[in-house]
Amino acid sequence: MSHRITRRSSRIITAVALMAATASTALLSAQAAPATPATPATTHAAPPAHGTAAAPGFLSDVRIAGHFDLVAGQTPENIALLPDGTAYVTFAAGRQVAEITPRGVTRILATLPEPADGGVKTPVLGFPLTTGIVRADGATYVLYATGTADLTGLWRLAPGKAPKRIAALPANGLPNGLALDRHSKRLYITDSVLGTVWTVPLSGGRPTTWSTASELASTGYLGANGAKVHSGALWVTNLDKGTLLRIPIRHGSRAGAPQVKAAGLAGIDDFAFTGRGNVVLAALIGPNQVVSIQPDGTSTTVLDAGDGLQNPTSVALRGKEVYVLSAAYLTRKDPNLLRARLHGRTHR
Repeated sequence: MSHRITRRSSRIITAVALMAATASTALLSAQAAPATPATPATTHAAPPAHGTAAAPGFLSDVRIAGHFDLVAGQTPENIALLPDGTAYVTFAAGRQVAEITPRGVTRILATLPEPADGGVKTPVLGFPLTTGIVRADGATYVLYATGTADLTGLWRLAPGKAPKRIAALPANGLPNGLALDRHSKRLYITDSVLGTVWTVPLSGGRPTTWSTASELASTGYLGANGAKVHSGALWVTNLDKGTLLRIPIRHGSRAGAPQVKAAGLAGIDDFAFTGRGNVVLAALIGPNQVVSIQPDGTSTTVLDAGDGLQNPTSVALRGKEVYVLSAAYLTRKDPNLLRARLHGRTHR
């Protein structure tokens, strides 16, 4: 790696860390404020003193399954799992998509093109970054935000082919979360700056505005973030507001009114459902925790820094196996992939 790349990556990571720290401080202050009557109350169990992590019997065999190169921009943002346990991840600052084998070996699959101007116009963050990822029909779909009209959007990586943009998104936005409705073959895209959810066919094409509800808006940093299609609805987190939202998918794929299912979750990023019900595992990037969120909106810390978390960004499950990505945006120590085993009742 050249000195130029090393210095550039270091500047990117420093900028993200400073902005994330600012946002985390604001979120923690907001969390301390009284909730409005319309917002479900959320309680948090005291985090464990050290790496015992979860509520007893909830998680076991917690270990770090892979380490990444912070200086090279390997800040993992989002994850998609294959049936054999292979993980496909986006490295935000590296503009890359990578494969992590079950043995923890990292292989770069693609690096998306760098904007001609260096991507300094990317809203809020100021550098080009890869974000959401989905695997479908043998291809990989990723989001790319650059602040430029020629590159920002949804990209497809097909075996043996160069990455190709299949849907353009607004250059003044920040596409972040990506979710697939396998029934309708439609992708849902959250924009953290514009407070919008877009939808686009899996085949690509012109995105359609699906929701611009006020619950998706930011309060100055990043709003709508993680996204999952689950049980007839699109579930979305709002990082600034610390909320988990459920947006019903109505007839004709129309958006219903958002429902706040949990609040007071400072720095909530991506998440995953643990089973057929509505129990969620969510990454809290600033507080450096993974929490279990129950259907009534209450939450319990199940992983923390003592387990090796380094500002977790996303969670995924394959059966009972839990995968957590940490980007080390604030700790600046050890971006990694953590794995654990889920136990007990996983749905309600």
